[in-house]
Amino acid sequence: MIVIGNTCISDDIADQFFVCDLEKCKGACCVEGDLGAPLEKDELPVLEEVYKYVKPYLSKAGKRAIKQQGHYILDEDGDYSTPTIGKRECAYAIYDEKGILKCGIEQAYLDGKINFRKPISCHLYPIRITKYEEYHAINYHRWQICNPACRHGQALGVPLYKFLKAPLIRQYGEEWYNELVRLIAEKENQTNT
Repeated sequence: MIVIGNTCISDDIADQFFVCDLEKCKGACCVEGDLGAPLEKDELPVLEEVYKYVKPYLSKAGKRAIKQQGHYILDEDGDYSTPTIGKRECAYAIYDEKGILKCGIEQAYLDGKINFRKPISCHLYPIRITKYEEYHAINYHRWQICNPACRHGQALGVPLYKFLKAPLIRQYGEEWYNELVRLIAEKENQTNT
């Protein structure tokens, strides 16, 4: 485990290889699971604000789901998530011409329509953060749908923390990320000597 300030980072973040392979998984993380994407409370007003720019990118079913359920939902545990289409794919997900699920919010961002890329839980996946009163636990979420990404990352030699550099910096800042890189290198040097 690596500790930086009030964050406890699982060794898997440094040790596991990972690079998304959308050609193989088809964006399964946007459709599999019990709920939509987990949302932070500060993201709720942002979703409402950007929706008019995101809406043109969405499918009819996605727009209908958002109209019926709202921009986000509150689950029985008191957590927020994106609405889903028939309890399956995220209402903000869109299929491209190859049948790969992508994020309509992110597409609006990439097209310069909004400055919010997508929910941080999506940007960080397969890292999941559990926020406790005193600290954040940062863990690698293992899921068989991501096996192609693990193989792809292994083949390219890209560890999870490098693949997710941008979202980790978005969440914790560049100074935090640089410290993570330093501590991982230090740990590797100790192991190799």
